[in-house]
Parts: sequence; C-alpha cells; structure tokens
Amino acid sequence: MGAWQLLLAGLVMLLGLFGVLVPGVPGAWLVWAAVMWWSLHVQSGLAWWLLVGSTALMLVTQVVVWHLPPRRLRGVGVTRRMVAYAGVGALLGFVLVPVVGAVPGYVGGIYLCERLRLGGHRSAMTSTRTVMRAIGTSVLVELFACLMIVGAWTGAVFAG
Repeated sequence: MGAWQLLLAGLVMLLGLFGVLVPGVPGAWLVWAAVMWWSLHVQSGLAWWLLVGSTALMLVTQVVVWHLPPRRLRGVGVTRRMVAYAGVGALLGFVLVPVVGAVPGYVGGIYLCERLRLGGHRSAMTSTRTVMRAIGTSVLVELFACLMIVGAWTGAVFAG
C-alpha cells in the first residue's frame, strides 16, 4: 500500500473520530470502514486480525451504546465549542497517556470549557456532570473504541 493510500485511510479515520463527536454522523463506522479498506489492500495476517478485532469491538460498542440512556441534547447547553474541547481533550489524553488517557481528557475538556464559560469550579463541575449524564457517556464509549482502533491501526502500520 502506497503512502497516499495510507494517508487517505488515516484521514478517513480522523474524520471518523471527529464524526463521533457530532450527533448523526456515523463516525465509528467511518473508522471501521477505513480499517476494512486498509485490510483489503494490505492482505496480511496482522491486517486481517486487526479487521476482526475492530469489527468485534465496534459490535460490542454498539450494544453498549444502545443500552445507555438516549442522548438528550436539548436543554443541557451542549455547544459546538464544548464538543471541540471534549474532542481535543480526549485526543490529547490518548496521546499523553496512551489509551486510558482519553477518558480523563474527554471529561477534562468538557470541564475546561465550562470553567471558562461559567468562571467557577463548583458551577463547572455541576455542568460537567449534567453534560456527562446527557450525552457524555455514549459519546465517550464510541470515542474510546474508535481511539483504540486508530491506535491499533497506527501500530500495525508502523510494525508492517
């Protein structure tokens, strides 16, 4: 697989990661589709195992998300700015503390956005808890799964 194809697969995965943060966009499935496309082109044992693992993880993730309470965006105060802060926080956390850093980074991004907007710790914590109850858990589960898949794909690309 050429460098341009790898770059394209990586860009589709990045688009999928951002798509997870936007309601109505099938971001998780974009990540999975990029892995499938890469696996079909590379056709190595590692690529096939990554596709099988990604498929299993995506199916488990969808079952978990379906069992969580539905996303309730109305009346909570979720803004695009907050979504951006949460996404950047998750990405930075994932890079700084591999894999597990995504969770505190995501919540920290929401808290930072609310702290800047509201000005105080207590009100920012209350707002962060409210947002996490409304949409945060389902988005966090999907984002964490996608970050794990992208991380595994990155490792497979560098290993191969």
